[in-house]
Amino acid sequence: MANVTVIGAQWGDEGKGKIVDWLASRADVVVRFQGGHNAGHTLVVGDQTYKLSLLPSGIVRGTLSVIGNGVVLDPWHFRDEVAKLAGQGITITPDNLHIAENAPLILPFHRDLDGLREAAAGAGKIGTTGRGIGPAYEDKVGRRAIRVCDLAHLDDLDAQLDRICAHHDALRAGFNQPPIDRQRLLNDLAEIAEVILPYAKPVWVTLNQAKKRGDRVLFEGAQGVLLDVDHGTYPFVTSSNTIAGTASGGSGLGPSSVGFVLGIVKAYTTRVGSGPFPTEQENDVGQRLGERGHEFGTVTGRKRRCGWFDAVLVRQSAAVSGITGIALTKLDVLDGFETLKICTGYRIGDKVYDYLPPHAADQARAEPIYEEMPGWQETTAGARSWADLPAQAIKYVRRIEELIQCPVALVSTSPEREDTILVRDPFSD
Repeated sequence: MANVTVIGAQWGDEGKGKIVDWLASRADVVVRFQGGHNAGHTLVVGDQTYKLSLLPSGIVRGTLSVIGNGVVLDPWHFRDEVAKLAGQGITITPDNLHIAENAPLILPFHRDLDGLREAAAGAGKIGTTGRGIGPAYEDKVGRRAIRVCDLAHLDDLDAQLDRICAHHDALRAGFNQPPIDRQRLLNDLAEIAEVILPYAKPVWVTLNQAKKRGDRVLFEGAQGVLLDVDHGTYPFVTSSNTIAGTASGGSGLGPSSVGFVLGIVKAYTTRVGSGPFPTEQENDVGQRLGERGHEFGTVTGRKRRCGWFDAVLVRQSAAVSGITGIALTKLDVLDGFETLKICTGYRIGDKVYDYLPPHAADQARAEPIYEEMPGWQETTAGARSWADLPAQAIKYVRRIEELIQCPVALVSTSPEREDTILVRDPFSD
C-alpha cells in the first residue's frame, strides 16, 4: 500500500486543492484530518471551478471521502456546502462521505466568541477567519465539546451543557453579551442532527478496513506548517497541528500509514492575516505577484500578502513535518521577472540565523538575507515536462531543492489539473 499525506509547507494557500484533486483520481479514500471550514481549496476541473472549505477534495471525483476526528465541524456550514456542490452536479451521500462520530462541533457561540475576541484585540488581533475554529478546539481540549455522536443523544446532554454554558456564559458576560440560550441551542441541534447523523460513522473502522484491503489513502491537510500551533509563527497560527504527523491522530489510522509526505510549496511566498513575514514585498513586486497569482483567500476573499520565496522557512517545514518531496506550484506567476530573490537566512540584530527563532519579537525583527538569480522571459504556463520549461526556470527549481534540502516531486504550472510536471510519483513509493 502506498499512502500519501498532503500538507502545505508555507502559510497555507499553496495550491493544495489542485494537487489533492490530481492525486484523488488515483486514491481510494481521501481524508481531512485537522482544521475546519477556514481552509479554502479551489479545484478547477475542465470549465468548472469548485470551492471547498470543509469537504475533502476527493468528493468532486466521487472518491470515498472522510472527515476525521481531528476536524472541527460546523454542521450548518456542512449542510450549505453539500447543497452548493449538489447545485454543481456533485452527488454527496452517506455512501461516499463519512464523518467521524467523535468529531467536535463548531456551534454558534464559538463563532460569537471568535469575533468578539478579534474585535477587542484591536491592533493585536491574530487575524482569524472568525468562524469559531479556535474556540471549538479549546472546548475539545477542555473536555466540554459537543461532538457529532452527541446529536443522537440530545436527551442526555444536560451535564455537557452545564459545563459548556458555565464556561462560555462567563466569557460572554465579560463582553457584555447575554448567556447562551440553551433551549434554542437544543432546538437547533435537533434540527441539524437530521442532516449530520446519516453521515456519522466510526471512521477509524472505515480507514482500518481500507488499510487491510490495501487501498490507497490520501490524507488532505489544511492551512500550512507555518500556521501549526506548535511549529508555526506563534501566536499568529491556527488552533491545530498542521504537520503530517497529525494525519494519524486526526483520523484513527496509525502513524505507519502516513506514507509519502508531499509538501505543497508556492514558487514565492504569501500570507493571509497578521504575523511576521520576513520576505514580504510591500511594493510593486508584491503587487505584481498578487495580481498575477490572483492572491485572494478562497474562504474570506481577503487579499494575501506577497513576497519572495523563503527557503529558510520551507526547509524548517520540511524538517518538522518529515516531508518526502515537494510539489512546487504557481511557477508561471514568476514569468517575466528580470531578477528573482530567494531568502537564505536572517539577520536579527548582529546575529545571522539559518532558521526562524520562536519568539514573536525576534520574528518581527528578522531581516532576510537574499540570493539573487536571473529570471526568465519565456512562459512556463501550461508546461507538462521539463523540456517545456526555460533553462533558467529549471535552475530556479533546482536551487530551491538545494536550499530546502528536499527534492521536487511535482511542478504545477497553472490551475488546470493536467498542467503538472511529474518528477516522482508519490503513490509509487
